[in-house]
Amino acid sequence: MKNCINYMIIIACCIAFSSCKEELIVPIGEGLPSIDITAVPTNAFFGDSISYTVNVADQAIDLSTLKVQLYYSEDVVAEQTIRTKTYGTYSGKIFVPYYANVPNGTATLKFTLQNITLTKTEKEVELPLARPDFPYLTLVTPTVSYRMEKVGLYQYELTENLPFKVNGYIEAPMYGTNGNLVQFGWDVDKVTEGSAQPIPFSNSTSGEYSISFNTFNYQASPFIIGYAVNGNGMRMISDDLYAVDLQLTYNEELMIDGIEELASWWIDADYIRQEDDKYFFNAMTGKYRITADFGKEYFVIEAMQGDNLATLNNDGTGAVWIIGQGVGKPSLAGNEVGWTTEKALCMAPIGGKKYQITVVAGQTIRASDINFKFFHQKGWGGEFGHTSITGSSDVIFIGDGTNGRDSGNLGLVTGKQLENGATYVFVLDLSSGIDKGVLTVTKQ
Repeated sequence: MKNCINYMIIIACCIAFSSCKEELIVPIGEGLPSIDITAVPTNAFFGDSISYTVNVADQAIDLSTLKVQLYYSEDVVAEQTIRTKTYGTYSGKIFVPYYANVPNGTATLKFTLQNITLTKTEKEVELPLARPDFPYLTLVTPTVSYRMEKVGLYQYELTENLPFKVNGYIEAPMYGTNGNLVQFGWDVDKVTEGSAQPIPFSNSTSGEYSISFNTFNYQASPFIIGYAVNGNGMRMISDDLYAVDLQLTYNEELMIDGIEELASWWIDADYIRQEDDKYFFNAMTGKYRITADFGKEYFVIEAMQGDNLATLNNDGTGAVWIIGQGVGKPSLAGNEVGWTTEKALCMAPIGGKKYQITVVAGQTIRASDINFKFFHQKGWGGEFGHTSITGSSDVIFIGDGTNGRDSGNLGLVTGKQLENGATYVFVLDLSSGIDKGVLTVTKQ
């Protein structure tokens, strides 16, 4: 009896295994999915959301998905996938992207229906596309919205008494039956669609002038920058940052134009010497990038090599950068460097392979605690460890990894601190080699 029961169990297991194995087998390439497109527009505009309706079925094979793709030429610019669990009617909407410099033409709407055996059926519909001819645009600023009138095909203007800076994005109204609001905003250094970041329009003066925008090529104006150094106009980096790269000579007078409140700006004495209302370059002759920071009201000045920010060369020329805690310009409270490499301070090259930074305790350097070091570049990479730099200050020590600071990091000697309000000059001398740097710290 026991043997009979065991035999029956074995037979049952074999049947169950065989049954499970059959269920796992999925035939490939069977069936014939069918698509009947019952509703799709005969034309559309860029920026539309176009509706479609299709009926789907197959020859007793379950369906899987319906993929809808919109092509401009050979590029897929929009797509969506619908799960088709049952035969029947499915509807959806697909967005027609609005791009710059795309002329009127014919797009392709492609429908791909797939069943569970991976068999596919495709259908395509040609869709003529045209660029909307908006009746007007709206310039939206934080305080007021301005109507921009149409003055030509795709061309719009606003003419009014305006401040010399106007920051806002442009919005086009919904156009046609299936249209959407289209927004144009700023992206790094140009206007793009789908953004509400303010476009930094600027004129040389406030008063009556025109702001213009073209919805075909995205050309916009004005971007008149009235800021210049030695007659060289500064380029706009962002709304508050403007920069210019210049070859400068030690002790030459700097002609700074366009900054109305310059007298209230913080001036970095390592780079610029101020005498009454005149300014003179104070670092060694070379190429520099001067960035006017209108938010913090000071000039960031950085040494350059060719078209790039300078790095330290093996012969000790180039640049030395400071990254770390307890130091910052124009003030420690408002702009501490920390370990954010983008904020690295470029020490002023003063000649003889020497580099200098001047700080005021309690203002641009913390009087009670510092933890920064010297680097070969504005970022991670080469740096000065304790074996490549020495110093003799009785207040500042150089970390070696065992004395309270990592190798090369500067700290304050236990029981000592900098005198609040006092000026200190740090000079790094590399004239004996970049692995034999000598740091001096002098209280003025």
